[in-house]
Amino acid sequence: HVTTVNDYLARRDAEWVGPIYQALGLSVGILQMQMPDAERTRAYRCDITYGTASEFGFDFLRDRLKISGSKGQAAPFWAAWGNGDGSANPEVTVQRGHHFALVDEADNIFIDEARTPLVISGATRPASKEESVVYLWADNLAKSMRPNEHFTLDEKKQKIELTPLGLEVIRWSEPPHGPYSHAMDKLHEHVERALHAHFRFTRDQHYMVEKDKVVIIDEYTGRRMPDRHWREGLHQAVEAKEGVEISLAADHAAQITFQNYFRLYKKLAGMTGTAAQNWIELRRVYKLWVVCVPTNRPVIRQNWPDRVFPTEDAKFDAVVVEVIRLRDLGRAVLIGTRSVEKSEKLSERLHEVGVDHQVLNARQHELEAQIVAKAGEPGRVTLATNMAGRGTDIKLGPGVAEAGGLHVIGTERHDARRIDRQLVGRAARQGDPGSAQFFVALDDELLEALGQKTQEKLRNLGASEADLKWQKFLPKFLKAQKRVERRHRRQRLDLMAYEKQRQEILKDLGADPYVD
Repeated sequence: HVTTVNDYLARRDAEWVGPIYQALGLSVGILQMQMPDAERTRAYRCDITYGTASEFGFDFLRDRLKISGSKGQAAPFWAAWGNGDGSANPEVTVQRGHHFALVDEADNIFIDEARTPLVISGATRPASKEESVVYLWADNLAKSMRPNEHFTLDEKKQKIELTPLGLEVIRWSEPPHGPYSHAMDKLHEHVERALHAHFRFTRDQHYMVEKDKVVIIDEYTGRRMPDRHWREGLHQAVEAKEGVEISLAADHAAQITFQNYFRLYKKLAGMTGTAAQNWIELRRVYKLWVVCVPTNRPVIRQNWPDRVFPTEDAKFDAVVVEVIRLRDLGRAVLIGTRSVEKSEKLSERLHEVGVDHQVLNARQHELEAQIVAKAGEPGRVTLATNMAGRGTDIKLGPGVAEAGGLHVIGTERHDARRIDRQLVGRAARQGDPGSAQFFVALDDELLEALGQKTQEKLRNLGASEADLKWQKFLPKFLKAQKRVERRHRRQRLDLMAYEKQRQEILKDLGADPYVD
């Protein structure tokens, strides 16, 4: 199994390398989203199967459900490989077992997405008016609540807690009654989810609204994830916030995390340009060694020092000036943003000064191939979210290399330094010239990791219009980034320990740990 970042790359890579495999007598199959079972089975019967990690994972879960349905819930969890050699029962399943996986952009799957659950849920349906009442009530109440008065928000722990005054407000707020009334502790949970929706989740950053539906945006890739839903009522809280039709929370039929799915393979390997700093975790979790391979040609990219600004507006003004300067030199420019919202805001600034540019974000995902194909042309300016990070190979047009190559501008530091390096890695590929630089501001989202008081102090300092040497605040960004990386690493290791214990208990009971 060869896993890639998205369907486009799975098909592209399989078609590029397919003739070589076929010349060696090996067959190649391709998995694509919404492919019927008959075609999936044919793809898995090939010697080599290309697809995304989520397609492989969901096929595994669907196979588990088929086995549970045919043998009953009492079927042991090893029933999927009933012949004992790692192969699945071909009469029931589409997969043939988990012998070897080769993972492209391995750190994205093994680290960034490790905690992401792949969930197959029962069919969702629109909630009735009576079922929606509690979500709408909680949403209205959350709108009236104020931070540090009715609740506290701990950005470092991503946690919201109601204060005594907040609890009193809920008690006297005329909560839903009748057949859809809830116990007081359940009402507290609904309000907390509504507060998360209003104060932690931002439209066009964490999600977008498309055809009156809430669609999650993957924070690491910038792509739409229409098949994903937040759990435990959070998705319904966001739907209530946005005023769209509330869907009824579905029961989960089967689930597995990426971390646990890839630990099923007998042999596992991967490739990425940003794994060396996480070698200890990869060894501990996946029993893999990290080997650094020299590049085919020397990397001659120039990494210019970060520039620090007091506010986002000042930062964007400087980005526009730099883009015009580089464009006039005949260079291609790629600008990276963390969210759809920020990409559209910066796009407006570029339009105001007459800079022609292309925007690549979750709204324009259908045009990805065309936009990337032209991103290396002379004077071309491309504004993108993380979609233009992993797996994106921008070919330089005529004269661009002589002008200095592609220049990458990062408009914020990400939670993980590896994601920054992925963006920077779009420049100076295959021995070409290129350069990269980050522009950061004191009101950037990353600084939330330093705690609310520190963040507010820095934000107020930036807004004060004081004449300070802003560069001296650069270590704050590196400190925040390291703090977030440590928190996420602890969460991934805790998840592994929890899942290991859970599976051992279910194995002793003869139950399937993947089917709810």
